[in-house]
Amino acid sequence: MTDTILETKGLTKHYGGVHALNDADFVLTKGEHVAIMGDNGAGKSTFVRQITGVEQRTRGEIVFDGAPVHFSGPIDAREAGIETVFQTLALADDLNVPDNLFLGREKTKWNWLGPFRRLDYKAMREDTIAGLEKTGVKIPNIRNTIANMSGGQRQCVAIARTATFPSKLTIMDEPTAALGVQETAQVENIIRTLKEQGESLILVSHNMRQVFDLVDRIIVFRRGRIVANLNKGDTDGNDVVSYITGAKTGAEFETAD
Repeated sequence: MTDTILETKGLTKHYGGVHALNDADFVLTKGEHVAIMGDNGAGKSTFVRQITGVEQRTRGEIVFDGAPVHFSGPIDAREAGIETVFQTLALADDLNVPDNLFLGREKTKWNWLGPFRRLDYKAMREDTIAGLEKTGVKIPNIRNTIANMSGGQRQCVAIARTATFPSKLTIMDEPTAALGVQETAQVENIIRTLKEQGESLILVSHNMRQVFDLVDRIIVFRRGRIVANLNKGDTDGNDVVSYITGAKTGAEFETAD
């Protein structure tokens, strides 16, 4: 049995003549928390979109939990065990909290009636409350629609959704970028809980303090390429910034197109 939960080999994404991601070789072991860092446009979110099936890769291979995968979309990735918090949050503004948490995996009752069944709103509300309590997210009224919530509350709902359901890998793309101090602390506690539970995590973040507090390893992207793979204990913020800005080149990672 392998300890690797996710591996990418030569993962590449081109948009016409724009090379957004080039030959990304990446390995994540079970229970490991890894940060992905880089400047805007470095390829971080493009990398996440290829892994989760939001976009289809130009070339390369993705191996998840020991088997090659080719997800046709985020639902395929979620069914395989990948939960993702995207920068766009992917929430339905006109639905309330339980409806968003269970969107695409609604609980039903009267299943013995064949195709005629009803949504089990009571069970979904109870599980929503339990999930929010588990993650420490506080929403005053879960029946409020997402459109009537603050940006911080929306982000917390998206994160609670990923932490509520069993998964093999959680990906968070800038989960605290729009949050205040208290809400950021809640999210970071969720990440620590995932670590205690042995769940693997990829954290895309610009927050250096957060990264060094929460992860085991740091991957730096620059101009669509991985330029550094750093153990947290063997590096510091200045070193990471040097790779982000190009002061250090990470030449050992460079490959020809």
